[in-house]
Amino acid sequence: MISAGDFRNGVTFEEDGNVLQVVEFQHVKPGKGAAFVRTKIKNVITGSVIEKSYNPTAKFPTAYVERKDMEYSYSDGDLYYFMDQETYDMVPINASELGDNFKFVKENMVCKILSYKGNVFGVEPPTFVELQITQTDPGFAGNTATNATKPATVETGAEIRVPLFINEGDMVRIDTRTGEYMERA
Repeated sequence: MISAGDFRNGVTFEEDGNVLQVVEFQHVKPGKGAAFVRTKIKNVITGSVIEKSYNPTAKFPTAYVERKDMEYSYSDGDLYYFMDQETYDMVPINASELGDNFKFVKENMVCKILSYKGNVFGVEPPTFVELQITQTDPGFAGNTATNATKPATVETGAEIRVPLFINEGDMVRIDTRTGEYMERA
């Protein structure tokens, strides 16, 4: 059990059957009336964020979200198979559980599988990935006054924006949180 007075950023707890994570918190002690805790909380399963106030003495059961490293093996229709690196078991995960940033993951990459009480609710790809450019228009460096970009397709099929000097066959590093080009690898 955790009380609202002990909330910190990143704490996960259960309320009304939902698993919630504290994004921001603030202890408020007004001059008149009782103290309270103003929070911004995120539902870890649906991803929705709401603001809510709690009495500091309110208690909630602590929720333990399991984060496990698993290797992405292959996809078959709407199912994506991940291998547990300790037991070598294959775990199928439905495409609806994968985020938009999964488009940067290729086979044999290690991802974090998020689960609560054995139910998988999310997949976190590595923060930075190195992928090869498979298709892009030829660009000429130095022909613009500002940092111009052009569209490019990487080996997983995802489209990103890259600087003009990047050519087909180049390896680039991508931030999977934003989908942005970081640097040449």
